[in-house]
Amino acid sequence: MSHAAKTNPGNFFEDFTLGQVIEHATPRTVTEGDRALYGALYPTRFAIWSSAEFAASVGLAPHPVEDLIGFHVAFGKTVPDVSLNAVANLGYAECRFHVPVVPGDTLRTRSEVIGLKQNSNGRTGVVWVRSTATNQRGEVAIDWARWVMVHKRSADAPAPETVVPDLAPAVAAADLVVPAGLDLTAYDTVAAGSPHLLDDYEVGERIDHVDGVTLTDAEHMMATRLWQNTAKVHFSTDARPDGRRLVYGGHVISLARALAFNGLANAQLVAAINAGAHVAPAFAGDTVHAWSEVLDTAELDAPGVGALRLRLVATRGRDESMTLRGDDGAYADGVLLDLDHWVFVPR
Repeated sequence: MSHAAKTNPGNFFEDFTLGQVIEHATPRTVTEGDRALYGALYPTRFAIWSSAEFAASVGLAPHPVEDLIGFHVAFGKTVPDVSLNAVANLGYAECRFHVPVVPGDTLRTRSEVIGLKQNSNGRTGVVWVRSTATNQRGEVAIDWARWVMVHKRSADAPAPETVVPDLAPAVAAADLVVPAGLDLTAYDTVAAGSPHLLDDYEVGERIDHVDGVTLTDAEHMMATRLWQNTAKVHFSTDARPDGRRLVYGGHVISLARALAFNGLANAQLVAAINAGAHVAPAFAGDTVHAWSEVLDTAELDAPGVGALRLRLVATRGRDESMTLRGDDGAYADGVLLDLDHWVFVPR
């Protein structure tokens, strides 16, 4: 009698096909517990997410959870099908936050394969997907593209035709989705913790966020489980030749975003992620610092709302020189994350 395998080994590179649509399992309901755990894991202090009263004063009621909570939950849904057998998550593009996520919302995610490219070693390949997270009302909460390097099951499997998608270098300011009802004309800078508004930031300005957080295996594994991200490299010492557990890149994003409060306290909402690169792996024992560079500013057609386009850089150890790349064009030693994103700020 034969026994059909009932466990999920995850998809390998040769299992993906261009145009393939994947409906990801286990929709997840966001709760107030997610807000509390997020605050315990990351040093976040932004006023909109910390205070329901503050959020209501700018037109956001009921009290939404932090944008990146929704992102992590939605992203985690994709892992068993897209990146369970990943070597590394390589980057993001065209990510927009459409509808704020509030406790009680249930998110589900679907992905479409939009690109494939086998690597020259014949043992791995890069898969591009476009993912969309919707809530229980069918509204799009978040959508994004990402690409991930995935192991092949067999080096002998034939390479697919190479298709590399043409992704926009940035979301245009005019295409940012301002949450319904958001009104920053009566914004309380004292409660928010900073007097600096849109016009106080200049393109090219760099901000050292000063503070640092040392990574621990317990915390990054707890965070990754919280988002139901099942990628083996984050949990098992058997998953990598060096026996080290790789820190989920989203954990580094949330740490850096939280650290950015010191200098960007009024950068309250993440509007879009234009591009993101996990430049180097992070491990327990690394101390993460962050700095930001202002790339662009925009006034939006919403009351009191402006936007800053920022480069958020996370580093292993503090780099007071805030150096992104060396003379050779390569990323400087110690750079972990290079994240180009838009945030909403009062003006």
